[in-house]
Amino acid sequence: MKTVSGFPYFEVQFTKDGKVFDPAEEAALCDYLKAPNASDLIVISHGWNNTLADARALYAQFLTCLRTVVANAVPKLKDRSFAVLAVLWPSMKFADDGLIASGAAAIGGPVTAAVVNKQIDALESAIKIPAASKTLERARALVPALENDVKAREKFADLIRSVVPANNAEVEDASKAFFARNGGELMDRLSKPLTRPAAPGSRGGAASIGVATSGAAGIGDAFSGVLAGARNLLNYTTYYLMKDRAGVVGRGGVNGVLRDVKTLRSDLRLHLVGHSFGGRLVTAAADGPDGKPVVPVDSMTLLQAAFSHSGFAVKFDGTHNGSFRAVVASHKVRGPILITHSKYDTAVGREYPLASRIAGQDAAELGDANDRFGGMGSNGAQHTPEASEGPLRAVGGAYTFEAGKVYNLNADAIIKEHSDICHDEVAYAVLEGIAAT
Repeated sequence: MKTVSGFPYFEVQFTKDGKVFDPAEEAALCDYLKAPNASDLIVISHGWNNTLADARALYAQFLTCLRTVVANAVPKLKDRSFAVLAVLWPSMKFADDGLIASGAAAIGGPVTAAVVNKQIDALESAIKIPAASKTLERARALVPALENDVKAREKFADLIRSVVPANNAEVEDASKAFFARNGGELMDRLSKPLTRPAAPGSRGGAASIGVATSGAAGIGDAFSGVLAGARNLLNYTTYYLMKDRAGVVGRGGVNGVLRDVKTLRSDLRLHLVGHSFGGRLVTAAADGPDGKPVVPVDSMTLLQAAFSHSGFAVKFDGTHNGSFRAVVASHKVRGPILITHSKYDTAVGREYPLASRIAGQDAAELGDANDRFGGMGSNGAQHTPEASEGPLRAVGGAYTFEAGKVYNLNADAIIKEHSDICHDEVAYAVLEGIAAT
């Protein structure tokens, strides 16, 4: 059995279809837990654009913080014992050498045909299906004509959209509009500049939703024009693909493993922790598939989550509930739900201006808490009656977390970019959430 920072540590890898990659990994976890050897299982998931090495490094660093804090600052947990399930999912693709390839979803600098083609390459590598590759080759052939040919732009948008599934499109992040709009109109909208600025003091403007980077433009930027629109279209398509995949892996694969674990150990407490698109993954795991009994989750923490700030909402547009409203309303998480958010998270903060443009909003400042389209990692849960706002506190600070409540933790003082989550203050909040169960 492997340990990381003193925690019994088990990895389970999942395919893009939500299947367990190696059943022996799940078997090892179950063999350990049925002894029983732990009172609590922490389930942690990385986000988009991580290699396996990146994910393992993130987990090791975060678990070091957890160990430091649980040993020194959370006496309420002294009689609890922990094991860790580390989720590894193909957030881009499984490469030949066994790694998940990292391909940046955002490219800084002037937008040229070469930049657009690089984005097509990244999308192709994420999908890795021969039929999709043929479709994307047809889209590549249109790139030289995009600036001067209206029909080429319309066809380009239609081809790019056709390689991703539309069955999980939602109102709250404009993905329904993404598939419904005329291709030419979609390109026109995405060719406008996206002007939400980086927050003062951020570390260079994080480029991608995943591993921290510096100096790149991010998903959506101030560039405009047809080629910028093509790049924005490809960025949003890749975002949608990863959003869809995170949901599939969480709702099908991870939920299934948790179901097996709870069958063995009905007394075991489950605590979900997700970063970036991993936040969507663990939320989908808590939600579970339709028609199956709920797997009770005891607490959930979303660290700079890359999904809509209306995910838990009640009638955010006057009509629709958020896609994960049932997680809160049906008490699928029995304890508290914690959400860190930071104005310095430019990766999440810059995604949602694309959604605003797709939906037809043209305000100069887009993606903040007042915009219909914004991210959890930027704004916390919006239009959610169970949610309250407060600071991410120093280690030892007083939290009063309650079951069934959602806590937006303003992390501006601590989290300075999208992947800047390995802090004792963050670990302390996670552990205080656990201690409330």
